[in-house]
Amino acid sequence: MKDRKPKSVFIEGPISSEFIGDSIAKHQSKTTIGAHNIFLGQVRADTLEGKTVKMINYSSYEEMANVTFHEIREAAFAKFDLSCMHIYHSLGGVKAGEICMFIFVSATRRKEVFQAIEYLVNEIKEKVPIFGKEIFEDTSHQWKVNS
Repeated sequence: MKDRKPKSVFIEGPISSEFIGDSIAKHQSKTTIGAHNIFLGQVRADTLEGKTVKMINYSSYEEMANVTFHEIREAAFAKFDLSCMHIYHSLGGVKAGEICMFIFVSATRRKEVFQAIEYLVNEIKEKVPIFGKEIFEDTSHQWKVNS
């Protein structure tokens, strides 16, 4: 197994479709891969107490979160026969309808990628210190959003 080091998984603002598409395209040359699976987390326009969410402002203890992401990645590589894995999460403002989490796994066979995605999403939601503050449509605060 390769000796991997923790790296930052954070992207300021929403994760663009161009970024996602470029990530997928970079794997076309890896011809031993037979399956990819992707999870995209999107901000919902939930209605809470009569107010609609227009954005979530994400924050995190980044250093701690990156270590936890690394531990989850390493556990997934040990548990599943994966060729590669990419995890990204937004920080800052992400509007309803925009992507805030992108997980991309690849393997020789499809069974591994299906199981790995479910495992990764559950582990991240349970263990990584990322916090989301809902900003509602009727809020007078103006948040800077990178779009």
